[in-house]
Amino acid sequence: MNKRKFITLLGGAAAAWPLAARAQQSALPIIGVVKALRVAAFRKGLSETGYVEGQNVAVEYHWFAGEYDRLPMLMADLVRRRVAVIATPGGTLAASAAKAATTTIPIVFGVGEDPVKHGLVSSLARPGGNATGMNIFIWEVAAKRLGLLRELAPRISRVGVLINPGNAPSAEATLRDLPEAAGAIGLQIQILNASSSREIEAAFAAMVLDRADALFVAADTFLISRASNLRRLRRATGFRRPIPLARRSKLAD
Repeated sequence: MNKRKFITLLGGAAAAWPLAARAQQSALPIIGVVKALRVAAFRKGLSETGYVEGQNVAVEYHWFAGEYDRLPMLMADLVRRRVAVIATPGGTLAASAAKAATTTIPIVFGVGEDPVKHGLVSSLARPGGNATGMNIFIWEVAAKRLGLLRELAPRISRVGVLINPGNAPSAEATLRDLPEAAGAIGLQIQILNASSSREIEAAFAAMVLDRADALFVAADTFLISRASNLRRLRRATGFRRPIPLARRSKLAD
């Protein structure tokens, strides 16, 4: 995702918040950001559009640690408090929860699948409604990532595929695209499920026990945010095979 473009969308959404509504607030207008991301990069991009946190805007950062069932309650709270904008830069489930919670508060999303398919916008050319954003095409390149893994380690034959069953769009896209792609290049895949840090450890142990040659991590916010856990497990088990992660958007970097 282009960081500047996303922040421009976000700044435009904040500016569109009705002045009368803002005048009713005693505090600064609030941007609710729902996703783990690198705060420094977000603040820098926001300031480039004229918004400085603590001066003319307040920002609340919400990390839900892969607990996707918390999203409806979180969005309902943001709506109740009448935040200026809800930003979900990197998750279809978060964007969908925001869309379900409000038809008036502007929503700026970054998603990995077709936003029209998920009912976020009416069309790509004319989004309509209160939501706009970008498709960052992470899941569409899952098969390509597997091919790059094979190029990186041409002697591998068995790959562990780590998915988060709690993130249905990501899990379904990975399971839909990878088996055929793996068969085409002569790879066997072992599906590993994890929705918590403890389950990641169990999945990693199972992969090592089954002698997988590499680990492929699905494009899921929670799993990607646990990259340090995976590196620690890799060192602890002596696993020396590749573990490529889905690239985060430039906004997150």
